[in-house]
Amino acid sequence: MSATAQASELIFPRPVPPAAGEMVDIAPGIRWLRMALPFQLDHVNIYLIEDGDGWAAVDTGVSDLRTRTVWQEAIRDKLGGKPLTRLILTHFHPDHLGLAGWMTETMGLPLWMTPVEYAAAQQARANLNDEGRAQQRRFYESHGLAQDTIDAAMGRGSAYMRMTTGLPDTYEKLVAGESLTIGGRRFAILTGGGHAPDQAMLLCREEGLFLAADQILARISPNIGVWPNDPLADPLGAYLTSLKALRSSVPDDVFAMPAHNLPFYGLHTRITALETHHEARCNDILAACTGPRTTSEVLPVLFPRLLDAHQIGFAFGEVLAHINHLVGLGSMVAETDAAGVIRFART
Repeated sequence: MSATAQASELIFPRPVPPAAGEMVDIAPGIRWLRMALPFQLDHVNIYLIEDGDGWAAVDTGVSDLRTRTVWQEAIRDKLGGKPLTRLILTHFHPDHLGLAGWMTETMGLPLWMTPVEYAAAQQARANLNDEGRAQQRRFYESHGLAQDTIDAAMGRGSAYMRMTTGLPDTYEKLVAGESLTIGGRRFAILTGGGHAPDQAMLLCREEGLFLAADQILARISPNIGVWPNDPLADPLGAYLTSLKALRSSVPDDVFAMPAHNLPFYGLHTRITALETHHEARCNDILAACTGPRTTSEVLPVLFPRLLDAHQIGFAFGEVLAHINHLVGLGSMVAETDAAGVIRFART
């Protein structure tokens, strides 16, 4: 079953999204701002929550002139003359915190973020030295990638710098299990791994509102990837654990407001579809590995289409995440040859 399966069973109160740069009311006291992205996934959903005499912003979009202009126009014309009060970041990816430095500095906003995501953002923006880049290249070479593919995958580091504006030196911590009051609402703070190390989500139990970030999307699965700085990680295991926890802690009848795709009802149905999707991808890999295979050789099994430079690193990371998970389950085993190339075979 694909990640798009069961979408027909979900309920979309607003089946047509606002145009890029436009804002609509999506729930009482919550506005939905659709920001354009320069990728195949061409948008990110920003939510503004009424916060006393202003609005708390959840995420920012990437750092580019278009996104800055949208924010300036929104503050001037679309928020009823009320200012932004604070900035809440769900995780460290550039489509979510790209303008954090600019917004906190120019607007004087306090920043709220989980400590793990704050540290991940700082690490991602740190300039890699020659030794670090060499280590990255060896990682990709060990999995059988061609040099031009490696060059494309490694280009993500400089892209992150271009699409973000840094973070302030101080911030307020979002901690799982605690709560955050925004305006008259009390939101429980939830976090989950897999897509990002400790992504924040917000749940208002009293009103059945769930800001799901990238953890639960209506029509696609978030990218679950392994990266050179943690080559043996099992982010898929972390993601599946998070899905199980969300099913038990978040009611099925909440209104889910994700960071991509459409807001929807049917949370538990969607969780089941995502679990089934990743199980199917694992089974596809096992079926393809009739003999030892490098990650590069397995890549077309999950991604048969032509990938652009932006997509290749994410696709590689996704394939290795499923392989690492299968190794952890004992369903596959890794073998390293004399040249340092790693191949995987089913047990």
